Amino acid sequence: MSRFLSSLSALALALVLSLGLSGCVSSGLASAGASPWQPVDIHTKSNPLDLAFTDSRHGFLVGSNRLILETNDGGASWQERALELPEEENFRLISVDFSGDEGWIVGQPGLLLHSTDGGQNWSRLFLDTKLPGEPYLVTAQGRSRAELATNVGAVYRTNDGGNTWQAEVEDAAGAVRDLRRSTDGRYVSVSGLGNFFATWNPGDTVWTPHQRVSSQRLQSMGFQPDGALWMLARGAQMRFSPDADSPDEWSKPVVPIVNGYGYLDMAWDPSGAIWTGGGSGTLLVSNDGGKTWQKDPVGSQQPTNFTRIAFFDDGKGFVMGERGSLLRWVG
Repeated sequence: MSRFLSSLSALALALVLSLGLSGCVSSGLASAGASPWQPVDIHTKSNPLDLAFTDSRHGFLVGSNRLILETNDGGASWQERALELPEEENFRLISVDFSGDEGWIVGQPGLLLHSTDGGQNWSRLFLDTKLPGEPYLVTAQGRSRAELATNVGAVYRTNDGGNTWQAEVEDAAGAVRDLRRSTDGRYVSVSGLGNFFATWNPGDTVWTPHQRVSSQRLQSMGFQPDGALWMLARGAQMRFSPDADSPDEWSKPVVPIVNGYGYLDMAWDPSGAIWTGGGSGTLLVSNDGGKTWQKDPVGSQQPTNFTRIAFFDDGKGFVMGERGSLLRWVG
């Protein structure tokens, strides 16, 4: 009996220490003294997924459940817009982009919208039913020109306002869970299972696959300001590639905080600080290139999963989260 009680006491002590240590790990990250983010009430529970601007003040935000909002004050406030789409179809508007007054929206299933007047009017363009995959990412490239990527890595380009599209890739990358484009036209995709990633450069006929660098499945990837890649993996891991020409070389894993929630996106603010966001209001910032991190006090108060962080060349920035959560950069 004494041996049993001794074992039971040891087990209880181990459990207490384990809980105590895990609590220290998950809450030990310091909170920043102030936040550059301000919550914006967009009066919806739909998920904002993307936003774009025609100029410094006017822009659109799109998301799930046909969500489309318009701003005329740089994103400080948003008003609901309506699209002339069949009521019985619940589109997920996933990507929007503008080049001046020429704008594009893509959604799922199979939706492509085009505007030539700053988004005051939108025309629906019907895609070829043989198009591989569903529209995923659209990039406006000037008058009547745009690039469209699908969720299987097909890349198409139009030079006539979307009337015709030319394939840029012979073979698609396969089902993807994340797809990003750099400013110079390169793409990186994460496979649907997160077990590998692929890259594509303009002029290539096929995607180049790359093996992940650890056993942790990939969550999302994108481009650093210098064109090199960043990587977020399960287990709250992040890695950085040393330069744009080394997609198979990576830093050691960085794990700022272990709280049971992973990271979903990463972006650099106008000062060069790195931001990453994820589950349960996780919003972290590093001011030293990823060596040390702090929790953002405004982000941690939001009951949401942050899915997207976007900064614009004119200094605007936004963090998008589930259930109608939106943060606006106020510096």
